[in-house]
Amino acid sequence: MEEAGAPHFPFPYQPYPIQEQFMQALYGALEHGKVGIFESPTGTGKSLSLICGALSWLRDHEEKRRQEADRLLQGDGGTSLSISTTTSSSAEPDWITDFVQKKAERDFVSKLKDEELRRKKREEHLEMIRNNSQLKYALKRKVEHNILILSREGELNNPEEELIVAEYESDDESKTKNKFCGGDDDDEDDLVEEHITKIYYCSRTHSQLAQFVHEVQKSPFSQDISLVPLGSRQNMCVNEEVRRLGSVQRINDRCMEMQKNKHVEGGKRKRGASKAVCPYVGAQGLQTLRDTVLGAVRDIEQLLSLARETRSCPYYATRLAIPPAQLVVLPYQTVLHEGTRRASGVQLKGQVLIIDEAHNLSDVLSCIHSSELTGAQLCRAHSQLAQYSERYRSRLKAKNLMYIKQILFVVERLVRVLGGKLIFPSLCLPATELLTINNFLFKAQIDNINLFKVQGLPNRDTLSVPLSLSPVESPPGQQGAAEDRELAASPMMQVEGFFMALTNANTDGRVVLHTQGSVAVSSMKFLLLNPAVHFAQVLKDCRAVIIAGGTMQPVSDFKQELLFSAGVGAERIIEFSCGHVIPPENILPIVLCSGPSGQELEFTFQNRDTPHMMEETGRVLSNLCNVVPGGVVCFFPSYDYSRRILDNWEASGVLARLSSKKKIFQEPKKANQVEKVLNEFSHIAFWKASLLFSVVGGKMSEGINFSDELGRCIVMVGMPYPNIKSPELKEKMAYLDKNLPHSGGRSPGQALIENLCMKAVNQSIGRAIRHREDYACIVLCDRRYSRPATLAKLPDWIRAHTHTHTSFGPAFASLRRAVSHPTVIGSPIGRRIIGLG
Repeated sequence: MEEAGAPHFPFPYQPYPIQEQFMQALYGALEHGKVGIFESPTGTGKSLSLICGALSWLRDHEEKRRQEADRLLQGDGGTSLSISTTTSSSAEPDWITDFVQKKAERDFVSKLKDEELRRKKREEHLEMIRNNSQLKYALKRKVEHNILILSREGELNNPEEELIVAEYESDDESKTKNKFCGGDDDDEDDLVEEHITKIYYCSRTHSQLAQFVHEVQKSPFSQDISLVPLGSRQNMCVNEEVRRLGSVQRINDRCMEMQKNKHVEGGKRKRGASKAVCPYVGAQGLQTLRDTVLGAVRDIEQLLSLARETRSCPYYATRLAIPPAQLVVLPYQTVLHEGTRRASGVQLKGQVLIIDEAHNLSDVLSCIHSSELTGAQLCRAHSQLAQYSERYRSRLKAKNLMYIKQILFVVERLVRVLGGKLIFPSLCLPATELLTINNFLFKAQIDNINLFKVQGLPNRDTLSVPLSLSPVESPPGQQGAAEDRELAASPMMQVEGFFMALTNANTDGRVVLHTQGSVAVSSMKFLLLNPAVHFAQVLKDCRAVIIAGGTMQPVSDFKQELLFSAGVGAERIIEFSCGHVIPPENILPIVLCSGPSGQELEFTFQNRDTPHMMEETGRVLSNLCNVVPGGVVCFFPSYDYSRRILDNWEASGVLARLSSKKKIFQEPKKANQVEKVLNEFSHIAFWKASLLFSVVGGKMSEGINFSDELGRCIVMVGMPYPNIKSPELKEKMAYLDKNLPHSGGRSPGQALIENLCMKAVNQSIGRAIRHREDYACIVLCDRRYSRPATLAKLPDWIRAHTHTHTSFGPAFASLRRAVSHPTVIGSPIGRRIIGLG
């Protein structure tokens, strides 16, 4: 029975108790403006819990606002509006105080009336979109007519006019946000002039976002919510001519070129050579597609099909739909990078942000705000920019010419830092050097250049597109290089990204210089050490931030590095972690400390390559394959170790013995082969026992489901510690040791190593047990897993049932008992037997 006043959560079926608890905790976090860390194992319905909990809060929040506005607007003046005005001393006469108070009340009421009017117009318009199917296609003929007109637009008197950079103001942002907001109807403007309260949901990949949208479609809110999916041009472009270009930058540059052709200064058409424009970007067509997006819940694939049918651009239409949308679904990059966020029209002020699959959020933030440049890119950028400057010198504005000269100077100094020269290809000695930002600027002799002023010029709207269009020659020594395909597009966007990275505070990042024989293959990389500095603004702007994942453990370093360092107080942070929906007997986690012959299993760097250790591991796996039915997935700590141990097993005959028990598959290094291998493994595993060798942190350790027969046993060989000899990791550890407090007798740097390892382990072993009826065994082959501090970093629902076995016999006996009843395996009784220890 529901408590009085408790929120009601519509759900497509009877929710599990842990889902009810999840939604209650989520509702409270959103209501009170918290930063929530939510952990719910895969298979427990996390996505639906997020959807129903968050949208229930949004429904109630909007209803409360409407009721409050109605209450304040009722009146005969009997209700005090409680307008806060600056309290003054008694020196001011009462009539002045009364006048100020009444004026504030009148202004407040007027504002409320305007907001209420806009809200009613918006809701009426959206209701009309949902109920009147004719509205979606009423202007189809007019759109087709506009396409014919657009295809002839953009004719210029001088074919090179478009290559001249407009006058650049270093502190002025591009004002092209409403470039595509055509339409003269005031009602249409009401939809785009303000951002209503909304929820932003972001995840790692487009496939995860599509899966989330499908869950929204199945939810009770599917008919009432306005959802907008955002994506990159590469994912959302429907112009086949542009899509064929392949690379992200080529697609971006070509799209911007077409918009530049269309939006001629003053909107005037001139005689001359015809310039290509995109037939999918028409004001009326975009408005129509935007309305259609708001009218029904669609994922990107469904949206692309509709866009092709109506011949409208979904990339720009979805961005127009952001302000009136209630739920915006978008990738990490779009919301976590300030420049991308601004360019996409995403406004976080006072909104709710849900970050899903956030177990590696710190790494994602560091990666997004890091930047790398190769010597080849620098040489090409200098060559392009120098030829461009020389060719159009007489027609460039003086201020632009000054900034271009500064960029040329900076790029030339960066090439010299790598030990090269621009005129002739240079050789340099292989080396790695790590510098602070200031020391790097001094070394490059560009410490006197204001990078804040310079970094804004080489962006898409000013310099990148003209350089991609301008006919320039390849720099000396670059002709026929292996990277020609990558370099064909202008590298100015990468140059801008690196300039921007160098504007970080000196303590927040490092620059790593890698010289490798020649300047072309040498590189410089900016490494962000303090991701909190870029996350702080997100946390400050948002009403509430929800950080969710299937395996968030361990969270201690997460809170310290991302939240406390960003200025979030402990009182604003809440944590929620729930168990799994499976019965406890459906999982058997085992820590295996020794093998069949008594060899201790400890895969340290010193002894993991010994023949005894490799052979003992083979005996463990062979015994497991003898008794475990269905699929076995074995994770190795690295590709290199996987190759070495499999070579050893092939020479010693272990591999032959394993192949006689199960069909063997191996994770490929190339991403385009993963799906093929996985499909073959999936097909075989349901009909014949199979064994898959995979790698922690590889293509199959995240985002892949080894449910049911695909993963009856998950084997983790060793502990996948990162390479502590890496200069980047060393610097990160040193930074944490210096800036974060020590706890539990371990330095923050040491804790980082342990946490990186266990996060990777948790992601890998979480591939099994994907639904309520699933069951599996998890075997952790390394005695170091038995340490209390390490066990504490396992997810609660696994740790609570983990058994540590110092010898192989008892462990093997428990597994054998579990699978020794073939007549009932697959029935509910058999499922329970599988997990017995």
